[in-house]
Amino acid sequence: MLIDDVIIETEAGNGGDGIVAFNKNMLSLGPTGGDGGKGGDVFLEGVANIGALKVYRNQKVFHAEDGKRGGQQRKIGRNGENLYLKVPVGTVIHFANGTTRDVFYVGEKVLVAKGGEGGRGNFSFRSSRNTSPKESTPGTEGKKNKLRLELKLIADVGFVGLPNAGKSSLLNELTNAGSRVGNYNFTTLEPNLGAYYDLILADIPGLIEGASEGKGLGHKFLRHIERTRIIFHFVSCESDDVARDYETIRKELEAHNPELSQKEEHVFLSKSDLLSEKELAKKIKALQKAGPKPVAISIIDENSLEKVKKILSQVAKDKKIKE
Repeated sequence: MLIDDVIIETEAGNGGDGIVAFNKNMLSLGPTGGDGGKGGDVFLEGVANIGALKVYRNQKVFHAEDGKRGGQQRKIGRNGENLYLKVPVGTVIHFANGTTRDVFYVGEKVLVAKGGEGGRGNFSFRSSRNTSPKESTPGTEGKKNKLRLELKLIADVGFVGLPNAGKSSLLNELTNAGSRVGNYNFTTLEPNLGAYYDLILADIPGLIEGASEGKGLGHKFLRHIERTRIIFHFVSCESDDVARDYETIRKELEAHNPELSQKEEHVFLSKSDLLSEKELAKKIKALQKAGPKPVAISIIDENSLEKVKKILSQVAKDKKIKE
């Protein structure tokens, strides 16, 4: 199961205490107490693994190492080790104060909790008027943060449509995704990714009417469409009203985020092998009345698959130009 929304608590390390120390039996020679070390920071680090949030399903609290206390002979305590928590590229970090931060790149590091400062040893309090200070300060506490981590997939092409519209079958045909397929609704229960040359394709679980309001299984995955560059919209030839199916998905996308309706879209009339040429022509005409110019495809028809590959080839070229 893809984990794409978790809440965790991060606790940076506390600073180490400063100490009071003097040269043994030689008080007049002054103080030697060292400062404490700094507490470790907590960072989130972007990785290319979309399943990275699964680690946080059970463990919810994460601590960085505390700084060590100072030592004699002005020895500064060791700094605490920083803690790096892996998150998928595309993760949105929601802080408790309402601010957000996105992780866009592999290796990108975001500081989410700063370690405490080390306390001062009595050596740092020495002065001409106070040659033998007996003062020191404790280290400060590390920051604590409660974070919500929300994954929004970053893909070049997002496959959308009603359940059982043939999205997963095509993804499997084009890539080695190995998505589960079956002749019933909601076969796909989580997003699946596949690589087609330099393109990342994302199969989004089937949406239904009311998905933007929380109905069905697809509503929680609408967020994953937000960052796809291009939408491949699938309408099944098995439908008794292809125009209605198309408009249903379009309405849900726009209700979730109006910007989705502005994305480049290619519409495919899937499972075309199930119809005669005359029946298929009627479906195409009906869908065209709703606005789009659909491409009829079937995973068992090499000619129609070539049409899809040609479109993907152009998408790849456009991507390189923009980069």
